[in-house]
Amino acid sequence: MGKLIEFGRMFLSYGLLMLIIAAVCAVAVFIGITMAKKKNAENEALAVSEGEREA
Repeated sequence: MGKLIEFGRMFLSYGLLMLIIAAVCAVAVFIGITMAKKKNAENEALAVSEGEREA
């Protein structure tokens, strides 16, 4: 019985570690997408302003 309890404890421990790693990855993806959208918006605004100067 003791081995089963130890197995369950270790299984939950690794499960919690997996959830923490997944949460960190999700935050990193969200930050990356946000930064990419901001950079694309800045590049589009710059391209529009350059196009207006040429016209």
